[in-house]
Amino acid sequence: MCYNLNGDSMENKYIKLLLEGSLKINKNTPLFISYPLICRPFVMNLKAYAEKLGVKDIYLDEKNPYEVYYVLKNSSLKEMEKSPLFDLHIWDEYAKKKAAFLMLESEIPNLMEDIDPSKVAKMADLKLKSKPVYREKQLKGEIPWCIAIVPNLLWAEKILPKSKHPLEDFWKVLSDICMFKEGNPIKNWEKYLSNQKKLEDKLNALKITKLYYKNKLGTNLEITLSENALWRSASSDKWLVNMPSYEIFTTPLYNGTSGIVYSSKPLIYNGQVISDFYIKFKEGKVISCKAKCGNTTLKELINSDKLMGYLGEVALVNYDSPISNTNLVFETTLIDENASCHLALGSGFPECVKNGQKMDKADLKKAGVNTASNHVDFMIGTKDLTIEAETVMGRITIMQDGNLII
Repeated sequence: MCYNLNGDSMENKYIKLLLEGSLKINKNTPLFISYPLICRPFVMNLKAYAEKLGVKDIYLDEKNPYEVYYVLKNSSLKEMEKSPLFDLHIWDEYAKKKAAFLMLESEIPNLMEDIDPSKVAKMADLKLKSKPVYREKQLKGEIPWCIAIVPNLLWAEKILPKSKHPLEDFWKVLSDICMFKEGNPIKNWEKYLSNQKKLEDKLNALKITKLYYKNKLGTNLEITLSENALWRSASSDKWLVNMPSYEIFTTPLYNGTSGIVYSSKPLIYNGQVISDFYIKFKEGKVISCKAKCGNTTLKELINSDKLMGYLGEVALVNYDSPISNTNLVFETTLIDENASCHLALGSGFPECVKNGQKMDKADLKKAGVNTASNHVDFMIGTKDLTIEAETVMGRITIMQDGNLII
């Protein structure tokens, strides 16, 4: 990819948005960039831009997905524990420096489809356990971080099979949904987030205690929120932690969910596809689940931690939204979750309960926040989704036909 540091290309606008808009980087902040090998040309350009801004300490954490595949394919669970590929302690070293973390994702479709799901779960566990300092500072909002995608040709051909120029067209789609196609992307996001803040304030004013979900897929779910629950959006944070971000979210009472929910989009979990699934809850806990594709992977995910079978996030996204309106399934949670109402199994967000970021793990649990080691979103939004809520005004409808009506 050709890049001009002084130009006004799409790549240049995107890099500027990620570094200056999302992370709000300055020359005194170390920068940690994690990315797959396929992103290297883009990362070299991003590094050059960061250096132009005066950033001196830049760490490049590059992984080769094909090497990861080889290790997973040919190693036992015990042997995996010795692999440096799953040891992320360097993240902790940079978290202690209060570095800004930019995590770039670029999917290689179907690469992990024949890997034993127990190894995928083991890989996720090893990675999480090797960076506890980073995880703690991330949850407490003490370090800047952002997850974003970078298109590649293999991925573009998968999601845009009819395109004559799939990679170019993928970049065009990305420029639309991340608002860097026209004008000043940072100002575009500032304007959008201002409107999101108003919606967030309306939801908080309702003091919602319960949510009731229904649609024709069969979803019939009741979710109790944590006491003193707070609704948040990208406008609530110092940094844009997801690029893009169209959700408004909160943390449920971890043991307060009952009923059944059906997925509306595939979940790609560490390269493996889980699709057409349902999850049934009782008193917060998953009591049964089944997927037409990836059933073993789904069960491994839920059983990977004693709290992964409980919810940690409730997120509202309008069906009529920029990503949803592309009519594309991107096969990456970062994008697909921002096209659809979603839930998450696993850890909740301390910032979504009053004074939560000042609480330790024990206090968070007392407040009803899930303290699992992992957090995995899955999409449930549909065009016919209805959500009712118990509020200070009584029981009201807050979402009709997939869109918020408050």
